[in-house]
Amino acid sequence: MKLLINYRTEYRYDTAVSFSPHLFRLLPKADTHVVVERTNFETNPGADVQYRRDLFDNIVASCFYPGLNATLMVRLAIELRVEEKNPFHFLLAPHVMELPFTYEPHERQLLEPFLQAPPPGKLPFPTLDRGATLDVLLELNAALFGGLTYKRREEGAAWTPEETLAAGGGACRDFAVLLAAQLRRLGVAARLASGYLWEGDGTGERRAEGALHAWTEAYLPGAGWVGMDAANGVFCNHRHITTAVGLTPDDIAPISGRYYADAPVRSAMSASLDLAERDA
Repeated sequence: MKLLINYRTEYRYDTAVSFSPHLFRLLPKADTHVVVERTNFETNPGADVQYRRDLFDNIVASCFYPGLNATLMVRLAIELRVEEKNPFHFLLAPHVMELPFTYEPHERQLLEPFLQAPPPGKLPFPTLDRGATLDVLLELNAALFGGLTYKRREEGAAWTPEETLAAGGGACRDFAVLLAAQLRRLGVAARLASGYLWEGDGTGERRAEGALHAWTEAYLPGAGWVGMDAANGVFCNHRHITTAVGLTPDDIAPISGRYYADAPVRSAMSASLDLAERDA
């Protein structure tokens, strides 16, 4: 199928301000089931836009804004060709078939940062700690989805696992951070991911967070990085279009940057996202 993505965001200030360099993590990562056919990225006139790959191989638009301006705007149009993806089309390597498992030495050396996490806090409902790996992960994903309440929260940093548990739920990025912490507790390497969630024909409830969605990826030898969307209680398929992966919420933030002024300035932000399917 063909998927058209149109995204727009605008920040408005009461007086002209200066901007730090801004990073935009809005461009889809290459994948076997996603082909980017056209991209059009626009921001303030006169901005210097540089495209690069960051530490996690995300495609980042790095923008430098000269002078002063009372507006910062971004418009992005993407045309994708998307093929259906079965999220369970893999065979696990023999040494990770059962939890708890131990990564091979060369795997652990590379995955070490994705295994380190502070204690995640005790879940208020029982989950499996051992057994067939896929069964344990399916049960954990479903337990977070069923046991916590989704709370739409378009602004603000991701909560810690303790804050999400104390609140009894959170936004998609809070679910993602909590799931990553629980996976690491089980000895499973985990990272955060963000991107677009194509909700299809609208049948069934899909929890998406404003312009972008967030989820978690677990590294399973034999399968690679496997997406788990605890906010929706599913493993990720072709409807999850990844734009960024990383170790912390800052690594996957859609937009990073600051503005500077000599005195406090009132500001307002507006954003819109449209995802539409078109016949190939």
